[in-house]
Amino acid sequence: MKIGAPKEIFAGEDRVAMTPASAKDLQKLGYECVIETGAGVAAGFTDAAYKEAGVAVVKTAAALYKAADIIAKVRPPEEPEIKRLREGQTVISFFYPAQNEKLMEAANKKGATVIAMDMVPRISRAQKMDALSSMANIAGYRAVIEAGNNFGRFFTGQVTAAGKVPPAKVLVIGAGVAGLAAIGTATSLGAITYAFDVRPEVAEQVESMGAEFVFLDFEEEQQDGSATGGYAAVSSPEFAAAQLAKFREIAPDMDIVITTALIPGRDAPELWTKDMVESMKPGSVIVDLAAERGGNCKLTVKDEKIVTENGVTIVGYTDFPSRMAAQSSTLYATNIRHMMSDLTPEKGGKPVHNMDDDVIRGATVTHKKEITFPPPPPKVAAIAAQPKKAAPKELTHEEKRANEIAAFKQQTRSQVTLLAVGAALLLGVGLVAPASFMQHFIVFVLAVFVGFQVIWNVAHSLHTPLMAVTNAISSIIILGALTQIGSGSALVVILAALAVFMTGINIFGGFLVTRRMLAMFQKS
Repeated sequence: MKIGAPKEIFAGEDRVAMTPASAKDLQKLGYECVIETGAGVAAGFTDAAYKEAGVAVVKTAAALYKAADIIAKVRPPEEPEIKRLREGQTVISFFYPAQNEKLMEAANKKGATVIAMDMVPRISRAQKMDALSSMANIAGYRAVIEAGNNFGRFFTGQVTAAGKVPPAKVLVIGAGVAGLAAIGTATSLGAITYAFDVRPEVAEQVESMGAEFVFLDFEEEQQDGSATGGYAAVSSPEFAAAQLAKFREIAPDMDIVITTALIPGRDAPELWTKDMVESMKPGSVIVDLAAERGGNCKLTVKDEKIVTENGVTIVGYTDFPSRMAAQSSTLYATNIRHMMSDLTPEKGGKPVHNMDDDVIRGATVTHKKEITFPPPPPKVAAIAAQPKKAAPKELTHEEKRANEIAAFKQQTRSQVTLLAVGAALLLGVGLVAPASFMQHFIVFVLAVFVGFQVIWNVAHSLHTPLMAVTNAISSIIILGALTQIGSGSALVVILAALAVFMTGINIFGGFLVTRRMLAMFQKS
């Protein structure tokens, strides 16, 4: 069967759904690859590069739709493209079925199977096909670059002979894939970065990237948005009000605001109101990554950049991934290739549309003249929220001091008791044993005491590596024991024989354990 990638007809779309590298991988699955001439030029992939990779280049979109059994696209197919579909043909692209109901019905009437890359469920097995995350990662990075281009000042603080330059303050609303990419880029550029999300479990991720998580002073437990497959959930009216109040409080201090908040199947929530924009400093920048779905900022204009009366720049571009077309096309084509790998369990170039598979079923919008959207929830949980642990009670300085004194006294009592027992034992043995034996016995007791103190204070996780060191020490002990076996005293011979026996176990057993430990780190 043949897989074809047409040239995108959406204005300003420079991405392509097939690259020369992904075409080679698709051919390994048994498929023939076709592409429309000029489809990859805007992304940096020439027709010659496709021909070199074994891809057939056709002159028109009509010829491609006629030749290909599977159509791979980036943008949802438009009406002219829907008309070219035929029964049994498969379309793989972003589709947004909740917002494109008429488009979905038209494709279904044609008898085409539609796989929406934006509907891939967020489960561990499907991460390699998660095109939304791939594009969001690029969009988050590019948002910071666009913000810097319009900001007109340094991100990082500087102290120069001409004066001190304060660092920029960046607020990222939404700590999903795009938000985390924006946080990482902003912090790497030296900005003081803040982040907010309705899912409290992402606070640790935000802080690990060097940003500060913005918490709400809210009476109820902070909203947990992890129950919707890794996406944020709709907030309660009370929580939303507290959220807006917090944003109004910090808005005057922010130099750059990047909004990324989206809820599946809904318009983007309004999080940055007109009065917040008016309270910002002149020269501040807002980049609204939710502009395509209405925008998180009240004043955002889709696909445009505007400057407000108080000098705040609001960027509402919807083509951030397309502005990095080569990188975006490479990642998206890889997502498509992984989807085809799941659709082709046996190499032979023949897809198997298994509707019992969570990933395939979740992404399928129409199949066999039946609309299959919305899909049932996946059998495997997406991202489960971790149960919160009760925070340990903070001890006062006096309580910490009292605990330290009590622990010291307990350790002292144990050592005094041990010394007393050892002294009594030495005294008892000294009364009945000859002087020559006492010399060896004293050395033995001291060795036991010192060894116990040293080994006891070693962490349990280090006991296995410690075995290698004790092997060498045991070798010395066994030599001493062997020299004493020929002694005339029966007691010394018995003790020496026991020492040889126990030390032998320690040596051979220790080396066996150490060998098995080292084998775990050897490459197979």
